[in-house]
Amino acid sequence: MGQLKCPMTITYKTSWTLKGDWSKLAQKDNVLQPEGDVTATEGDAVTLGCLYNSSSTSNYLYWYKQDGNNSPTFILSRFKIGTGETKDLFKERFSSTLDSTSRSVPLKIQKLQLSDSAVYYCALQPTVTGNTKTV
Repeated sequence: MGQLKCPMTITYKTSWTLKGDWSKLAQKDNVLQPEGDVTATEGDAVTLGCLYNSSSTSNYLYWYKQDGNNSPTFILSRFKIGTGETKDLFKERFSSTLDSTSRSVPLKIQKLQLSDSAVYYCALQPTVTGNTKTV
């Protein structure tokens, strides 16, 4: 018998806005996530895109997952210098590499599970987020 496949929709939305003294910095530093819907099937792999612009030479980028009305959960961080870290809960199926040449830090999720359905935020330190992606 074949496997049961459950489709999931990935949606990009506009995300958080900047507050406080970061407004001047935001003119140069930002992250961009494409808008639109993507449908994926349980067991598939997806890559969530994130491009960034930064006036800094030492970039710190982060991915967060927010499901339901819960607070965002840290997934991983990637740095221009060094590798960053990945939270234990996500180490097996979530990965990312910061490419300073293309200014990208895509999030790859392997073997999708229904519990992966959430809003995903890409953030640049200081916290600047672009559009979000819902899985």
